[in-house]
Amino acid sequence: MKVVVIGCTHAGIAAVKEILTYYPGADITVYERQSEISYLSCASYLQLEGTITTIEDARYADPEDFVKQGVHMKVNHDVVRVDAKTHTLLVQDLLTKKLTNTTYDKLIMATGSITAIPAIPGIENAKVQLCKTYDQAHDLCDYAPDSKRIAIIGGGYVGVELASGYVTSGHEVLLIQRPSHLLNAYVEPLIADKVAEVLKKRGVHLLTDTQVTAFKDAPNGKLLINTEHGQDYEVDMAAISAGMIPQTDLLQGQVDMAKNGALLTDDYMQTSDPDILAAGDAAMCHYNPTDEDAYAPLVSHAIRQGALAGINTFERRLRTIGTQITTGMMIFDYTVACTGMTLEAAKAARLNAASVVYEGPYRPEFMPDAYPVTVELIYDRNTRKILGAQLMCEHDVAQAANTVSALIQNNGTIDQLAFLDMLFSPNFNDTYNYLNLAGQLAVNQEKGYLRT
Repeated sequence: MKVVVIGCTHAGIAAVKEILTYYPGADITVYERQSEISYLSCASYLQLEGTITTIEDARYADPEDFVKQGVHMKVNHDVVRVDAKTHTLLVQDLLTKKLTNTTYDKLIMATGSITAIPAIPGIENAKVQLCKTYDQAHDLCDYAPDSKRIAIIGGGYVGVELASGYVTSGHEVLLIQRPSHLLNAYVEPLIADKVAEVLKKRGVHLLTDTQVTAFKDAPNGKLLINTEHGQDYEVDMAAISAGMIPQTDLLQGQVDMAKNGALLTDDYMQTSDPDILAAGDAAMCHYNPTDEDAYAPLVSHAIRQGALAGINTFERRLRTIGTQITTGMMIFDYTVACTGMTLEAAKAARLNAASVVYEGPYRPEFMPDAYPVTVELIYDRNTRKILGAQLMCEHDVAQAANTVSALIQNNGTIDQLAFLDMLFSPNFNDTYNYLNLAGQLAVNQEKGYLRT
């Protein structure tokens, strides 16, 4: 049986590994446009800030690893057309330009996503860079030495990480965010404001609630950025980080898709075509807090979905358990981690949601570096179920988000969180962990001890 995997970044790699394990007799062919695989987009800012020497250091797989296991690795190959009815593909070798027709028995779509390019006049300017693919990351890093002042358009995770990377490497940074708060899809305004303050203290010039209206060449050779407020900014280059769009045009009209074009799958990663599976940024995921489909282009999802697609290629062996969209990032010395819903998202989902904020030292104050931690906890007042949480601290509190994620996964309540058994040592936390204390605040709020 012939399995074709289109795309070999995170989802594709995970799928191939599981096919090799579960179906050792399968004939596996992989088509990948790039010459390399396993590029991590976080490598750009890690190289800029000096954590790694080159973006190649962040790769975790090599095409030859699979070739040695019998996989037909077709790098620098682009799948031009998929015909689901006839199980055929039209493929182009990007080096020789030769076109070839081939077939498949099972197809795994791991085609990923592309950077959403805003419809801004002048965005095609050579000084305006994207930051998604391996080649684009090289361009960002190559431009850096010759660029003193850099603008980043988009204040999501990628934009904030790039800002911190460029500032750390000695650049002047202008970060422009259209919404009124940074990281607006992930954190509450309280934590967004704290992130903004950290960036400003490190020298980032931050513009929120600001829309870029045009990019132009300045007379002195710089890039001129026009904004809706009538203010212009001169920079040496700009990086666009404005969200992701699933790359699924190959299956347009052939399988069921969401409104944004992402592929709809069942719990076994199978699309509406029984011989086509999908994973990663090309597919939707099951979002547990709302029990509905959601789009979340994250490496963590891509790897898990890719693994499931590989495991379920020929047999329906293992179902997805869904996701809480748990994420984390470092902003200079601070950890920001979150899971589940924001309060705004919960209310938009018509849930009777409320939130509490715990602020206090993450461990006893008599200990050195007892950094303050902020925890914002969101929950359903009707069911008392936890809907989400966000944390920020100079101490590494990332694993706390995983703890809350596990609770949401299993319908955990604020009552359970309030007295969840968690270790005590003054080296790590207080007698009650800060998550316990956040849960206790929520319980007290529902008892009427706190004002909502």
